[in-house]
Amino acid sequence: MTYEYEGKTEKEAIEIAANELGLERDQFDVEILETQKNSLFKKGYVRIRVHTLDDSKPSHSFMEDQDIEEKHSRLVVDPLPQGEFEEKLIGFIKEMIEKMGYDVKVNVSYREDKKLGIKLDSSYSSILIGRKGKNLDAIQLLANIYAGRLGHEEVRVILDTENYRIRREESLVRLAYTTADKVRSRRNSILLEPMNPFERRLIHTTLNDIPDVETKSEGDGLYKQVRVLYKGIR
Repeated sequence: MTYEYEGKTEKEAIEIAANELGLERDQFDVEILETQKNSLFKKGYVRIRVHTLDDSKPSHSFMEDQDIEEKHSRLVVDPLPQGEFEEKLIGFIKEMIEKMGYDVKVNVSYREDKKLGIKLDSSYSSILIGRKGKNLDAIQLLANIYAGRLGHEEVRVILDTENYRIRREESLVRLAYTTADKVRSRRNSILLEPMNPFERRLIHTTLNDIPDVETKSEGDGLYKQVRVLYKGIR
């Protein structure tokens, strides 16, 4: 379904749309139809068209769940911690989550150059993941801070549970291509949901080779938004 709304600013128009539709911001795409700046005789406004996400149909094929599982399984190594650093890190993560009130098993899922994958097995995985992975990101941030205090600032610790990271990556790639198709056909721009730096970089990289589409990040703080736009539209 598509709807049109108008506000004094883009932000106001989006807020009006969200309130009237009863949706969260990440449940719909926004297309900028018209922008009118303030002038001596006219007040400025922004007119947008809202596309609810359940209308989005990907035009590209992606790995099925079985392929995702196989991709993940190829990364699996000895799950037991090796050395004092891994033992302390896994102990810290396990203790932190248990103090939050959730049972968890913590193991190593993969080891790469300056990167360590940690797998969380818990009956409360959905809570540990949180909305759009924000809880998992927060736990991961603390794990990386602790790794730095252990003298391993160069190691990037990646936490995952229920293969969320891989599934999220596939979802974002799908979203990027679907959004690019919309932008190219309508020659407008679409502002995506707030994302963390890794997710934004994935969108930028995915669409980098499409000649008539460009991307840019907007907003402040850690969770910025990516705007996908047809080249020549500002």
